[in-house]
Amino acid sequence: MKSFKSLFTKENYNKFTIPLILIIVIWVSSNLNWGNHRWEGIIKTDGNGYYAYLPALFIYNDLNFGFFEEVSSDTTLSPNLKYDYRCIHNNNVINKYYIGTSIAQIPFFWLGHSFNFIFGFPLDGYSVYYLIFINIATIFYLFVALFFLKKILKTYYISEIHISLILIAIVFGTNVFHYTVSEPSMSHVYSFAFITMFIYFMRMHFISYKALNLIISAALLGIIILIRPTNAIIFLIIPFISGSFENLKKGIKAAIKNYKIIITSFFIFIAIISIQLIIYKIQTGSFWVYSYKGEGFNFTKPQIINILFSYRKGLFIYTPLLFVSLTGGYFLFKYSKYQFWFLFIFLFILTYLLSSWCQWYYGGSFSSRVFIEYYALFGILLGIAIKNIRNKFLRKSFVTLIIILILFCQIQTYQYRYAHIHWSEMDKVKYWKTFPGPKKIIKNIKESLNKEK
Repeated sequence: MKSFKSLFTKENYNKFTIPLILIIVIWVSSNLNWGNHRWEGIIKTDGNGYYAYLPALFIYNDLNFGFFEEVSSDTTLSPNLKYDYRCIHNNNVINKYYIGTSIAQIPFFWLGHSFNFIFGFPLDGYSVYYLIFINIATIFYLFVALFFLKKILKTYYISEIHISLILIAIVFGTNVFHYTVSEPSMSHVYSFAFITMFIYFMRMHFISYKALNLIISAALLGIIILIRPTNAIIFLIIPFISGSFENLKKGIKAAIKNYKIIITSFFIFIAIISIQLIIYKIQTGSFWVYSYKGEGFNFTKPQIINILFSYRKGLFIYTPLLFVSLTGGYFLFKYSKYQFWFLFIFLFILTYLLSSWCQWYYGGSFSSRVFIEYYALFGILLGIAIKNIRNKFLRKSFVTLIIILILFCQIQTYQYRYAHIHWSEMDKVKYWKTFPGPKKIIKNIKESLNKEK
């Protein structure tokens, strides 16, 4: 029998990393969200719309969301449910948001329904266990994302101990942690999971050329688009995933050779994305609806500098770990210019697209939340950087910097949770006023504890 100490070898670090992350996330979530009436904060803002399809379909049988008035005025339920996710199309009420997140939540909705039935709570779609299980759903999809990110990193021959560091960094060194424990009803962690799976199965297609990988990838792409249509851009990452131009050609030839698989994959993809179109047809009589009226893209005025570096929501200001991960691009350029150019062209197009949205800061958010979906790519870059830094001192310094940035992100996550960092209106003066020095951290903690009392 192995001794307890022998379990914690370098080879075994990776086995314990994801369970340890999940234990921490579950512990924090349970303390923040599951006791007393704290569960009332699990679904809020956009999350109302993502979730609303489930009670609409399974409880109220009302896809025009007439039950919203009843739910939002019920004083026994969360005041967060007053957020109106409805809009009008052809004189019919529809949900502004897309159905993909709800589809991913279905098993957890029924678990919540079952627990409410067992313990005698209202079966209204919004009482205690419905919401708690939405938090659990987000934790589950975080696990899925990490599980497949780990498998992706192994295909790049990243060492076990460095994979562990990368997984910890992606969760605790970015806003993923916040959107898992504090705003779990948002769609970003779900997209992160499905896009990471898509990257893995497409990469496996170019490694093994097995037909099943294409079928799974097509299904995943359909769900990815159902969650957030702009996620369709992930299709452009395929050349990078292939690893080389030669691999790309072989992968395409293998797919064409087995044309029946291509046809099957195509019909699976169409069937999945048709779910939203069918919903629209039932609601309005039209298959196509643009639900974001008054909002849209301004491709002539992208806010690239702002979305990356502004004090308001800049990705690299509030999540500097991601900026550090770009170091991997240097090594990628050295050993594979093909991969370098296709990855960084993709990241540029992605940034251009996301920064062209009329509200480039995406309302209330911690850092630039719309990049969360694509964090697997930053994880790959981080792994490439760690793997290729040969000098021991430089590698230790790089790892130390990652650890420091994890701590920095956790401090800012705490500040954001307790409104020391404003949810929308940050600027240079406010940022440096709240910058986490030791005295300010102690002061913020005292203020937060006093508020809770």
